[in-house]
Amino acid sequence: MEHFVVSARKYRPQTFKDVVGQQAITNTLLNAIENNHLAQALLFTGPRGVGKTTCARILAKMINSDGNETGEEDFAFNIFELDAASNNSVDDIRNLTDQVRIPPQVGKYKVYIIDEVHMLSQSAFNAFLKTLEEPPKHCIFILATTEKHKIIPTILSRCQIFDFKRITVKDAKEYLKYIATEQGVNAEDDALHIIAQKADGAMRDALSIFDRVVSFSGKNLTRHAVTENLNVLDYETYFTSTDYILENKIPQLLIQFNDTLSKGFDGHHFIAGLASHFRDLLVSKTPQTVDLLEVGEQTKAKYLEQAKIASQEFLLQGINLANDCDLKYKTSKNQRLLVELCLMQLASITFDGEKKNSKHYIIPPSYFKNKGITPIPVTLPKSNTSSKITEEVAKDTSSEAELVSEDLMVSEPPKLILKSDKKRTSGLSLSSIKAKKEHLIKQMDVVINEDDLPKEDFTEEQLIESWNAFTKMLQDQGKYNLSSILSIDTPKVIGTTVHLEFPNSTNKVELERQQYDLLAFIRKELNNFDINLSITVNEEKEKQYAYTAKEKFEKLRKKNPNIDTLRKTFDLDI
Repeated sequence: MEHFVVSARKYRPQTFKDVVGQQAITNTLLNAIENNHLAQALLFTGPRGVGKTTCARILAKMINSDGNETGEEDFAFNIFELDAASNNSVDDIRNLTDQVRIPPQVGKYKVYIIDEVHMLSQSAFNAFLKTLEEPPKHCIFILATTEKHKIIPTILSRCQIFDFKRITVKDAKEYLKYIATEQGVNAEDDALHIIAQKADGAMRDALSIFDRVVSFSGKNLTRHAVTENLNVLDYETYFTSTDYILENKIPQLLIQFNDTLSKGFDGHHFIAGLASHFRDLLVSKTPQTVDLLEVGEQTKAKYLEQAKIASQEFLLQGINLANDCDLKYKTSKNQRLLVELCLMQLASITFDGEKKNSKHYIIPPSYFKNKGITPIPVTLPKSNTSSKITEEVAKDTSSEAELVSEDLMVSEPPKLILKSDKKRTSGLSLSSIKAKKEHLIKQMDVVINEDDLPKEDFTEEQLIESWNAFTKMLQDQGKYNLSSILSIDTPKVIGTTVHLEFPNSTNKVELERQQYDLLAFIRKELNNFDINLSITVNEEKEKQYAYTAKEKFEKLRKKNPNIDTLRKTFDLDI
């Protein structure tokens, strides 16, 4: 059986031209060798698997090469590799400094490659300082590390530092395509792209994953085989989820999420991937940003197709909801419910039906549609009261009769956001209150002016009975101030207008603010939508009421003079 060599070793670059994704560094080193500007201490730093040790070995060979060597010459006597993780004591560094003094037997330079140099102890670093700063002319040190921040500043200042970057997904995919061709493997473009993404910028990891997937699927490398072997969610999962969301198919969406969980994926991974999918759809909507997609050509075509269906507003709101769920996931006690709730909210973004939106109208939209009237949306406040207007329009007179409203709550008056070209005013200003009142009255006219609304006759006794019922309801709700104002005067009816007389304007203003609930209640009880309210102020009437303690005493004294005798006898204060 032939010995198997992993791809990371078998295809390790032998020249700087073969190094993937580090052109800036390799060009710098080549120019330094050609111009004899090479420093005596170099520090290669960067993530794992990006070519630090490989470049160190290639550099060690090149500086000893004069063009007359055979292909098998590797200058083994001139290149010394040390693992600082296991040789990190002061004694190891002393042995190294003793060897440095001996000139090379073959070639021009002795090269010391110290890998994982950040593992040296503090005392070892200090023992290495002098040699690193002033080494012999025939000696070059190449230090390699993944954690530059752990190296003391005195070492960093004595080295020429080269920062290796992560391998881009595109470069990693192209190199994997070359390896697949060399090994006779038929690999799909999307399959190689997923491997490059999974490697997270490390070429060595990408080659290790490639070997593993090839062992699983053989000479035919497909996207499905890669996603199954690497246990990653396929793009198709998110494409299907987005289709369900756009079509408002909540049951199918929840079933798909359950299937995803049953395959071993957690909800956090799913929702984070869905947010990334929305982001990719968003960048697919503009030709200038399509290049930001890090996917294969086949998958890119799918993104462009789905991006045409999803609106920009939906994607922005979807990213916001998914990102919010992502942030709350770790602290949630019911993580599955959190993700399911987020999915249901996502599937409701584009939902637009009469059942959902009818609560924003005084009368259901279907009623206005039949009449050719454009409805005015309002925002209804929350209330504890449960009475609703459920009157039928034009009983037995029209086949088109419908309910006036099943959603209008008789509590606080509707709160509107008024839009106008004029200068905006504060929500607490008199002008804004007046504008709001006029707008509300106009809205009520939408109902009142309809000829087919009920207008049954009623008596003053029936009105007073309904009036007292509304006053009692206010008392049960704890609204004693308004109920006392309604009890000041007995309403009088002239036609369909209810007349009231109050002793001061304060009572009038307070009742006018609350008149909408009162009128809605009375109109419902009396089945007459022509009823309106007229309030006047009689200042002479105010004298009939006692407000201060002295006024109350004087009023009692007029009724019973003995009250004053009682006060004087016991020397009482008023």
